[in-house]
Amino acid sequence: MNLKLIVALVLLGGAVTVGVTSFRKTVTPYITFAEARRASGLVQVNGVLADKAYVLKPDEQYLSFRLSDDKGEVLPVEYRGTVPGNFDQATSIVAIGRYDGKVFKADQLLVKCPSKYQAEADKAMAKGGTS
Repeated sequence: MNLKLIVALVLLGGAVTVGVTSFRKTVTPYITFAEARRASGLVQVNGVLADKAYVLKPDEQYLSFRLSDDKGEVLPVEYRGTVPGNFDQATSIVAIGRYDGKVFKADQLLVKCPSKYQAEADKAMAKGGTS
């Protein structure tokens, strides 16, 4: 077999290995709250705001709230950073971070808000129309 071909295959194999490894490190899996409490790395959890009793300190860019999943399990979350302006209207919240033994420390928050079109459809339905 040609030496150049062998070297090329080894380099290609190394490049594929590095690419796959890098991709796997950047993927943050969605997991349950129980799994998040046991996880050691960066994970993301999804839920809704459990109640309106959240603590917001805009000067400190600090937000503390309770996230509830579809099973009713509640996870305390702390976040430091720019708080999404529509946080209290969120229909779904994704927190990306890690559990430190007491609270889920979110590095990033993704907030899904109700669509203006959904609000218009709800108004039309309330008036007896169809959407």
